[in-house]
Amino acid sequence: MIPAALAALPFIAEPAFYAVALPAVLLMGLSKSGFLVGFGSLAVPLMALAIPVPQAAAIMLPLLFVMDAAGLQQLWRERDRALLRLLLPAGLLGTVVGTLLFGVLSTRTVAAVVGALTLLFLAQRLLFPPRRDAPPPPRPLGFVLGVASGFTSFVAHAGSPPISAYVLPLRLPPVTFTATMAVFFATLNLSKWIPYAWLGLIDLRNMATSLLLMPLAPLGVWLGVWLTRRIHSDWFYRLAYGGMFLTGAKLLWDGLK
Repeated sequence: MIPAALAALPFIAEPAFYAVALPAVLLMGLSKSGFLVGFGSLAVPLMALAIPVPQAAAIMLPLLFVMDAAGLQQLWRERDRALLRLLLPAGLLGTVVGTLLFGVLSTRTVAAVVGALTLLFLAQRLLFPPRRDAPPPPRPLGFVLGVASGFTSFVAHAGSPPISAYVLPLRLPPVTFTATMAVFFATLNLSKWIPYAWLGLIDLRNMATSLLLMPLAPLGVWLGVWLTRRIHSDWFYRLAYGGMFLTGAKLLWDGLK
C-alpha cells in the first residue's frame, strides 16, 4: 500500500519500471558500500530498459545522496586523504565537462567508450599481470581517469570503471578503498544537483519517483559495508574485477546495439 501523501504525487506508475528499478537501487547500494564495486554502473542501464537514460540518472540522484550519507557515516575516518587530494579535483573537472557536453555526445556513445576502455583495462591486467613489486600507476594517469570518471558519472552515474582502473591496482585494504570511493563519489554526486536542475532533469515526477524508492537506498549500503568489513581481500578484488567485466560488457553492448 502506498501512503495517501505519496499517492497524490505524479510518480511513475508503470510496473515494468519498478521491476528493473528495485534491483537497480539495491545493486547501486551494494556498490556504494564497496562490496560489489563496479556493479553500480549497471544500475542506470537497468533502469534505462524502461525509461530514457537522462531520466534514470535524475531519479537516481536523490537516492545516491541517501546512499552517500549512509556510507560516509560509517566510513569517513578510513578514507585515504592523499589519494583524494589527487582524484577529487579531477573528478569535479569531469562533471564540468559533462555539463558542457550533455546532449552533444549521445549516451550510447559514452556507454560504448566506457565499456570498451573497461574491457581493455581488464584484458591488460589478465594478459600482463603486474608483479608484486610493481610500482603504483603514475599520478598523471590518476588525474586523467579521475576526469573521465567525473564525466561518465555525470552523464550516467557510471563513474566507477574509469576510477577503478586507477585505484584497484593500488591494492588498498578493502575498507580504505571503500571509504575513499565513498568520499569521491559523494562529492561528485553533490556537485551534480545544480547542473541537473539547469538542464531540466530535476522535475516533480522524477523526484516523486525517487521518494517512492527512497526506503531501499540505505539497505544495500548497510549490508555491503557489513560484508566488506568481513570479506578476505582476495575475494574483494575478485568481485571488483568481476563487476568491472560485467559493467564493461553491458555498457559496450548498450552502446553498439
